[in-house]
Amino acid sequence: MNILHENVDGLNALLKVSVVKADYQAKVEQMLKDYRKKAAIKGFRPGKAPEGLISKLYRLPMTAEEVNKLVSESISNYLFEQKLNILGEPMPSESQPKIDWETQEDFEFVFDMGLMPEFELKLSKRDKVPYYTIAIDDKIRELYLDSHQRRHGTYVPVEVAGDNDLLKVTLTELNSDESPREGGINVDSASVGIGLVGDEAEKAKLVGAKVGDVFVIDVTKAFPNETDRAALLRVNKTNLGSVAPLFQATVTETMTYQKGELTQELFDKVYGEGNVTSEKEFIARVEEEIKANLQRESDFRFLVDLKDKLVDKAKFELPKEFLMRWLLAINEGKVTREQVEEEFPLFEKDLKWQLIRDKVSKEQELAVTDAELAEFAKTYARDQFAAYGLREIPEEYLVRYAEDMLKKDDERRKIRERLLEDKVVAWIKEAVKLDEKEISADEFNAL
Repeated sequence: MNILHENVDGLNALLKVSVVKADYQAKVEQMLKDYRKKAAIKGFRPGKAPEGLISKLYRLPMTAEEVNKLVSESISNYLFEQKLNILGEPMPSESQPKIDWETQEDFEFVFDMGLMPEFELKLSKRDKVPYYTIAIDDKIRELYLDSHQRRHGTYVPVEVAGDNDLLKVTLTELNSDESPREGGINVDSASVGIGLVGDEAEKAKLVGAKVGDVFVIDVTKAFPNETDRAALLRVNKTNLGSVAPLFQATVTETMTYQKGELTQELFDKVYGEGNVTSEKEFIARVEEEIKANLQRESDFRFLVDLKDKLVDKAKFELPKEFLMRWLLAINEGKVTREQVEEEFPLFEKDLKWQLIRDKVSKEQELAVTDAELAEFAKTYARDQFAAYGLREIPEEYLVRYAEDMLKKDDERRKIRERLLEDKVVAWIKEAVKLDEKEISADEFNAL
């Protein structure tokens, strides 16, 4: 077997793999012998079919299988041994000679390769990248306070129901003439959020309701979503077809949602019991939360601007035609050539950033340790629990959650790439000059 590497230009190359009969013959002969021992062919006892018949039936497919296997293994070994930096994977060339498995004994396979571009990236304080700091104003502060108060509010009785209030009702299934349906559904203390009713005419029946009011609603109009309707009527969704649309609703409670007040109860719900003991401390903690979230927004915008700056500064090209063919191939008919061409600029920009990121991490010897992976996974788990109001999670639960996450290869890879990118960006932040600008949230959103 022989492999010939030919550079077409600085970004494209060919691999020519030559296979002669001696490379595969012994293995194919052994495969035929092994198969003959267990072959069950009509007219012959198992394992007794003539060698000539086995050869006639299976030599060609076994030859093709073995040759393709040899080619694949030889390419992988060659790329590793020669330390070739390629993009994507080698692809059968459009100049590949046609193979005739019935007559040929020697074969040549030609593969196209996209080569990783070589480029320099020298950074200094002469390279300026904008960094936007978002000013905290009263509007942002009020939005965060209001969010916490709404999240930890409660329903309280109200005399007359408004547009977004909650009704507790007793539901009774009716016939088309509005008489009670024999053996029909009866639901006590069903919760009806007026703001969620999908039909304006049905909603109008509920607005202004008081305890003791009785009216007829069409549940199929009021709740067109079958999952919602089944939950309201407490039946299996598959049984909705046999349920009548009309129900009598008798109001037993009318309630409105009241935001939580800035009391110790709310402080404990938001930040854990006893961690905040006054309104002043609470507002200070909220401001810390705001700063952290706004910094994430600023860092994300910085990353967008940094990518643009460095991709433009590096000024290198990619093997565009090869990559478009490769993208089309790996998506296996899910996208068209036109779609690939339309979306290629975004892919190209992202790939260029990945190459820049990898170059910086290699040159600066940046790496992610197992301890950093574990700590990130624990922090992620803690944040997930906190999102559901669970803040005092035992350490062993967080460790177990993190370990389970990192056992998944795809999750582990994504976390490693994210942490590596964070390290690269942190290093670049120190290498370039940040053009810092404080702007309002509205100005930032306009960007």
